[in-house]
Amino acid sequence: MNKLFSREIIIGASVLIALLALVFGINYLKGVNIFKAANYYYASYTNVAGLAQSAPVTLNGYKVGLVRDIAYEYDNPGHVKVEISLDRQLLLPEGTSAVIVTDMLGTSTIELRMGTSPNLLEVGSKISGVVGSGLMDKVSTELMPSIIQIAPHIDSLVVALTAVAADPALVNSVRRLDAIMANLEATTTQLNRTVPALLKNANSTMANVSDISANISQVSSALAVLSDDLKRMPLDSTLRNINSITANLDEATSKLNSTNSSLGLLLNDPGLYHNLNNSAAHVDSILIDLKKQPKRYIPSIKIF
Repeated sequence: MNKLFSREIIIGASVLIALLALVFGINYLKGVNIFKAANYYYASYTNVAGLAQSAPVTLNGYKVGLVRDIAYEYDNPGHVKVEISLDRQLLLPEGTSAVIVTDMLGTSTIELRMGTSPNLLEVGSKISGVVGSGLMDKVSTELMPSIIQIAPHIDSLVVALTAVAADPALVNSVRRLDAIMANLEATTTQLNRTVPALLKNANSTMANVSDISANISQVSSALAVLSDDLKRMPLDSTLRNINSITANLDEATSKLNSTNSSLGLLLNDPGLYHNLNNSAAHVDSILIDLKKQPKRYIPSIKIF
């Protein structure tokens, strides 16, 4: 019996805990903090389109509460009662209103607009409910007149654009533009083929320039060595020797050109030259005759 009683207690406690967790979870999903104290007020509206339970209630853009319940007022036809939950620290002065504000997506929230009276509203009292103009209402009321004025001009613009689109000149321009684009595409393709070859040639040229630079560096080094060797050479004595040789050559040339020397007479005296030439001819004829008739010049010798 005790075991059965203990089992029933455990089952009952489990069910109770599950129910509490369910209630807490539902309120948490609604945005209701059951552990936080709150004050409740209500407001009456003629239209609550877009307003949902747990919708935020804001003051100066800060969330100070939420919509707790929405119910139709059957005793006041055409009105909907909205109960709101506010932070307990928030005190509402008389003249405060709760304005329904709708955003562009159609979602509605309640915005508190505080009154200026020094007297405070009692908790649970009624707040003045106001249905604010949504964004679409503002667009309809403010922009529609301008749209109505612009509509005829839009029609004229559409007609003008249609006429321009049907103009043969525009068609020809589009065709020429297509041809230009085709030429550009062909040029781009050609460039894509040519640029790699140009880059390859440029790389080869740069390699040759590098080789030439290396050769120039070697030549510069050789010239530097030659310059050092020239600096170390006895240039003064060499120049003096060259000058001396040049002077001797000048002197020898002067003697050859004058008649004061045998070689100069031979070179410059035609008579001496002819005499020597004639003498050589006579000697040559004598030698020839000697070979032919030696007995004329050598007497015969008798041996006993």
